[in-house]
Amino acid sequence: MVVIGGGATGLGIAVDASQRGFKVLLLEKNDFAKGTSSRSTKLVHGGVRYLAQGNIKLVIEALRERAFLLANAPHLTRVQEFIIPVYSWFNKWFYGIGLFIYAMMAQKRGLGHPRILGKKALFAALPSLKKEGLKGGVAYADGQFDDARLAIALARTANDLGANLLNYFNVTGLVKENGKLVGVKTQDELNGKNYTINAKVVINATGVFVDNILDMDDPDAPAAVMPSQGVHLVISKDFFPGDMALMIPKTADGRVLFALPWHDAVVIGTTDTPVHEINDEPIALEAEIDFIIHHFNAYNAINITRKDIKSVFAGLRPLVKTLNKGSTALASRDHTILVSSSNLITITGGKWTTYRKMAKDAVNNAAFVAKLPIVKCATRKLRLHGYDQNILYGSELSVYGSDAVHIRKMISDDPSLGERIHPSFNYCKAELVWAVTHEMAMTIEDILARRSRMLFLDARAAIASAEPVAKLMAELLGMDADWKEDQVRLFQEMTEPYLC
Repeated sequence: MVVIGGGATGLGIAVDASQRGFKVLLLEKNDFAKGTSSRSTKLVHGGVRYLAQGNIKLVIEALRERAFLLANAPHLTRVQEFIIPVYSWFNKWFYGIGLFIYAMMAQKRGLGHPRILGKKALFAALPSLKKEGLKGGVAYADGQFDDARLAIALARTANDLGANLLNYFNVTGLVKENGKLVGVKTQDELNGKNYTINAKVVINATGVFVDNILDMDDPDAPAAVMPSQGVHLVISKDFFPGDMALMIPKTADGRVLFALPWHDAVVIGTTDTPVHEINDEPIALEAEIDFIIHHFNAYNAINITRKDIKSVFAGLRPLVKTLNKGSTALASRDHTILVSSSNLITITGGKWTTYRKMAKDAVNNAAFVAKLPIVKCATRKLRLHGYDQNILYGSELSVYGSDAVHIRKMISDDPSLGERIHPSFNYCKAELVWAVTHEMAMTIEDILARRSRMLFLDARAAIASAEPVAKLMAELLGMDADWKEDQVRLFQEMTEPYLC
């Protein structure tokens, strides 16, 4: 199998297919999780608002997958408690009953029952919340994770199982014989070399870019995706102290808005804006930034302004194209699979939480089309690379799980590797060396955006770290001064939209 796309779905497919014993090559034109898969709201959840929309099937499926993910990657996931503030006695019970149903739908995989909170308990949990008019709140539990680090764990897991994964390999064409796909053409983006890869089946898992691959297969193929943009703002915990997360149940566009602790900062989001142009680096609209600030300040007593925002990031959702002409906020988050006349398998839609189920469905279809041996999916209890149930989420080096011991040994052998890249972040030189030697980091963006999450947490700190990161990477990769200068320049240009 050739899998095109190194986001959540493509990496999940590589894990599933290699675990079944199939030979797998995954090709990603940028870095793993460069696109949508590193720009989520950091939630592993069933989707409370999908319950309100009546999509019971998706909620049940996501709640089941949430349990598998929390169990299989405890070093990258955790249970997070959320609070919905309420301003009427009716809403207090309305949301309470709704969340009780949500918890019951998880059955034995639930994370506990919701709790009705009085004003005193609510302010103790969310001390910065505005007090005027509040009647109390409802608390419930859901999952949280680090999306880009989970993507790296999936890549490492697939590799452990025998898959071959290549980042910075762009698929430039499809190879056919008698109208059927027999391979792909690909180019190494770092050195320009071209290759032709033979395959029994090709899976298109490129997220918002699936239509590009569909056009290669059939220029007359209808569009499969209607992209929607989601924007997030990152602020200091000084503006939103405590360990609880806030859920604003209804915004002006019918969405919910979250403010949740993440890596010693707070992420606020998200929006749902239809877009017509698809870019590797989507840019937050001024109106989206203002929208989030306005809704957060309506609930939080410590108001924020643009100067308080440490980073802005935007991601594109690959929503399945429908005849619905209304808001993309109402579009289905289900996934869909297309099989073309040439046997190209395309999967799109879905969400991070259901990546494993999406991968299972895609591999089942691919195996059928390619007449491969029938092997059942067995990833429900597959522990992801780094699995360590004794590591506390969020503790030092916890994102590496069982690999943390190797990084600590590097520092023990050479104490200089324990030096921080930036004084405001714990990320040290040993982690950078590990990312280059074991996690396929090829550029300083890979390090500062996805191996560490510095760009998403504090864009200015990331920009200040570009030169020292480029210097150390150049030494590790054997690159010259021109490479270092190019890397710093490209990173500085790329990071401009992250500044507010």
